[in-house]
Amino acid sequence: MSVSLKVNFLGRELAGPVIAASGTFGYGEEYADILDLKTLGGVCSKGLTLAPKYGNEGERLLETPAGLMNSIGLQNPGVAHFIAQELPRMLTLGTAVFANLGGGSVEDYEQGAALLDATAVDFIELNISCPNVKEGGIAYGIRAASAKEVVGRVRAACKKPLVVKLSPQAEDIGQMAAACVEAGADALSLVNTFQACAIDLERRRPVFNNVFAGLSGPAVKPIALRMVWQACGAVDVPVIGLGGIATGADALEFIMAGAAAVQVGTANFMDPRSCERVSREIAGWMEAHGVQSLEEIRGCARG
Repeated sequence: MSVSLKVNFLGRELAGPVIAASGTFGYGEEYADILDLKTLGGVCSKGLTLAPKYGNEGERLLETPAGLMNSIGLQNPGVAHFIAQELPRMLTLGTAVFANLGGGSVEDYEQGAALLDATAVDFIELNISCPNVKEGGIAYGIRAASAKEVVGRVRAACKKPLVVKLSPQAEDIGQMAAACVEAGADALSLVNTFQACAIDLERRRPVFNNVFAGLSGPAVKPIALRMVWQACGAVDVPVIGLGGIATGADALEFIMAGAAAVQVGTANFMDPRSCERVSREIAGWMEAHGVQSLEEIRGCARG
């Protein structure tokens, strides 16, 4: 039986539903000799900021039971460097390019989005989990009003399809999703990492200099799936589901909950061919169950 994994996402036909998540796949070329990138739905760039960032000092990664904690601190070369150096190579990968953009102020987001808008990136993925430096470090993605402001300002600064990446720390994920769409988001992706903490018993101090770090991996999947379910029920735009996806079965759960596509992140550290493998496992399940297209099962669990 022939099955199709193709996904129509905001007018662009993606080769499949599996997208490599930001921060876990470099700029794509690092994996070009390991798997066939043309089979992926897309590659998300490392998180970008207007100005270059060195990132956090001290420990940056810690493995946890069924998960991974990270405190990278958005280390990146800056938007201008990305456009001049990394993006040209990303555009040769043969898959859709998502430019993930963060910022410490609304103005940073606006300027970064305007620069990316003048390039050939396919989508801008707006990371609103970044701390708002003018509001004492509270992430834009926690309060719907703050998120709505930054999304609206970015929407006015660019014409590219805008995917807003939501934080699990949002006060109300459904309300947050609706606010972002009302402000101009063309699609949503969720969830970003969960805030977590670890203690070094020998040092009797937190493992990470910033005390808290982002938790991802299989341990968070059931919570991420719940939030994707809620977001899909709150908006009528495409939703990309992510959070702990490591197998085709995981991805299918998100699709049955209503997700248009999925992103695979932490699993890439365990198995660099995870994105390709997850795609194969989705196709295998479809063949075994007589499903020819993902449209046949998208949102089916919702009744």
